[in-house]
Amino acid sequence: QVQLVESGGGLVQAGGSLRLSCAASGRTFSNYAMGWFRQAPGKEREFIATINRSGDSTYYADSVKGRFTISRDNAKNTVYLQMNSLRPEDTAVYYCAAGSKSSISYQRYDYWGQGTQVTVSS
Repeated sequence: QVQLVESGGGLVQAGGSLRLSCAASGRTFSNYAMGWFRQAPGKEREFIATINRSGDSTYYADSVKGRFTISRDNAKNTVYLQMNSLRPEDTAVYYCAAGSKSSISYQRYDYWGQGTQVTVSS
């Protein structure tokens, strides 16, 4: 089992920045690819970004490319999502997830955090 706990969400004005963290415990963190997803009210869960086990390969959704950066620190068992130039449409609950391979599909991830709310005001 892998336990994931997100933090860093909050309320920010449009154009601002936030950094989300996801701390992992349980099994060896470096054995898992990590992903970030988000879900807004009434919408499906949306892929944001993924990073491979070693951290040298990343992939982003077009909606956040150039604004968000995913990274990981395997020594700290933590994955991050740096979010810049935030827009009101980025408002959602953000989730981190762990899986055996990087994927844009939420179904390929085995473990999920509880989520952290990000609200961007206009």
